[in-house]
Amino acid sequence: MKKMLALALAVLMAVCVFAGCAQEAENVLTMGTNAAFPPYEMVDENNKIIGIDAEIAEAVAAKLGMKLEIKDMAFDSLITAVSSGAIDVALAGMTVTEERKESVNFSDTYATGIQVVIVKEDSEIKTIDDLEGKKIGVQSGTTGDIYCSDSPENGGYGEDAVARYDNGALAVQALANGQVDCVVIDNEPAKAFVAANEGLKILETEFAIEDYAAAIAKENTELLESFNKALSELKAEGKLDEIIGKYIKAE
Repeated sequence: MKKMLALALAVLMAVCVFAGCAQEAENVLTMGTNAAFPPYEMVDENNKIIGIDAEIAEAVAAKLGMKLEIKDMAFDSLITAVSSGAIDVALAGMTVTEERKESVNFSDTYATGIQVVIVKEDSEIKTIDDLEGKKIGVQSGTTGDIYCSDSPENGGYGEDAVARYDNGALAVQALANGQVDCVVIDNEPAKAFVAANEGLKILETEFAIEDYAAAIAKENTELLESFNKALSELKAEGKLDEIIGKYIKAE
């Protein structure tokens, strides 16, 4: 009888532990990003992913009573990861585009991005009108890639004009080494890359202005609604501006 009671208690405890683990797992918000896009996401000296997107996701998760888990992956795999359920949400300085909206839903906009052009200080490229016939470095899968690789009829420069890299840092390194003539990338990481690489500058002419938002699976409408509600509260509380202001100083 004692043995049966002990066995029953053991089973009950195991069930409770399993249920607790399952409940804990359900309370995790998994965010995918590409942590080479400062100041939106980067890795600090402790190998922790920090930045605007990481802090916004952390604040949203707290509003939802969830724990945030961040996965670093290739930028051009993020949409697939969201659609397949490998991650719950993607925050990666991701621009809302019609093509991406075919695969995922987007949250409300939380930031505005500006695409710019990085060149060498002695470059003959003075404005975006001078990009014709030049080799353009881009981060694979980004809007810079999409804009530049599009056909000339659609305002792009064609596939042959583009050199793709896994992240912005590699594209900028290729520019510094003379492998490409310029790099098209978001203004904020551009400033960080130029500051870290002597002899480079950003053209004054803006390439494009974009809206950043979080990508969420189309069928996960509950998360989309909850995410937008939390985002709205963070905006009203001034927390969103506080996070962005921490990394991007008003000019």
